[in-house]
Amino acid sequence: MTDRETELAAELVAMAAEDHAATAMAHSEDVAERLAWRRLTARHGDRLAGIMDAHGWPTAALVGEEAARAAWLIAQHADHQLHVQRRAVELMTAAVEAGGAAARDLAFLTDRMLTNEGREQIYGTQIAGVDADGGPVPWPCREPDRVDALRAGVGIEPFATYTARHAPR
Repeated sequence: MTDRETELAAELVAMAAEDHAATAMAHSEDVAERLAWRRLTARHGDRLAGIMDAHGWPTAALVGEEAARAAWLIAQHADHQLHVQRRAVELMTAAVEAGGAAARDLAFLTDRMLTNEGREQIYGTQIAGVDADGGPVPWPCREPDRVDALRAGVGIEPFATYTARHAPR
């Protein structure tokens, strides 16, 4: 990696660490904390947009595995910046096709973007809420009968296994 790529990698990793440390604020009952979360994810989304404009999708070959995963997390949490998520999906799709990004990560980001747009998801990765028994309820899927096959195609465990982790204990 060049010095610039090393700096970029460190910046992405630091952004993801800041995101991780603040995640609890996303669903806080405190309005000020939710606002702070939105500001943080917007700032990170803006920076990721700049990185994508300058470098394309930050692949592991460009910035290393940890920083590439950090870029994905930042895109995942850019829920109020659909233009950032759309661009990330576009660039990440090309990176997956070139072998430079994980299809699994792209599937999660694609579903996140689609649900943020109010559309049906493809892979069933996004949970809308819980039912009366506290069990997870997914956002609607385009092809619910094919979800497990689609998930398997990108390396995601079956839907029932995935949702069992979210079930009340």
